[in-house]
Amino acid sequence: MKLWFRILWIKLTWRRRSRLKIDEVARVNLRVWPTDLDVYNHMNNGIFLTIMDLGRFDQGLRTGIWKIWNQKGWYPIVVNSTISYRKSLEPWQKFTLETKVLGWDDIAYYIEQRFVRDGEIYARAIMRGRFLKRSWGILTPQEVMEGSGGWPGDKPVVPEWIARWANDVALPKGKEPAPSTWD
Repeated sequence: MKLWFRILWIKLTWRRRSRLKIDEVARVNLRVWPTDLDVYNHMNNGIFLTIMDLGRFDQGLRTGIWKIWNQKGWYPIVVNSTISYRKSLEPWQKFTLETKVLGWDDIAYYIEQRFVRDGEIYARAIMRGRFLKRSWGILTPQEVMEGSGGWPGDKPVVPEWIARWANDVALPKGKEPAPSTWD
């Protein structure tokens, strides 16, 4: 339920924040709510991942690409994510969620997201995503970029360590077998 209130807030307020180009950092200011806390009285590690959805949604709205995707029947999904936690976010603390597209390869696109307080990174995540069609099927990042108005300038190069990470953590494709064996 807590996410729905924040989604509604993003939908009602995104026009008051500056318009963005797809290659710019999107920033949204948030606060730690009591419902975000775990038994140790700081923001639960899973809540970070949930809040990251809000940053990507805000970025899509403010760049105008969310509207384009909806009209085309496209939607993004998370394939992989990794997050590093540096400091705790405490009850009622304000923080900024920063979201930036890092680039894409032939299969997926990559986004970095940071939880920042007073100019300092508290947590940083890398997300690898794909796009699906409501009518059925998968889109390549190139199809998404071309259908969304393109990328300003040269295509960004995904850092080597991120490409290596994506390869190392990949599971078999959905129709391929993926038996659960503990060797």
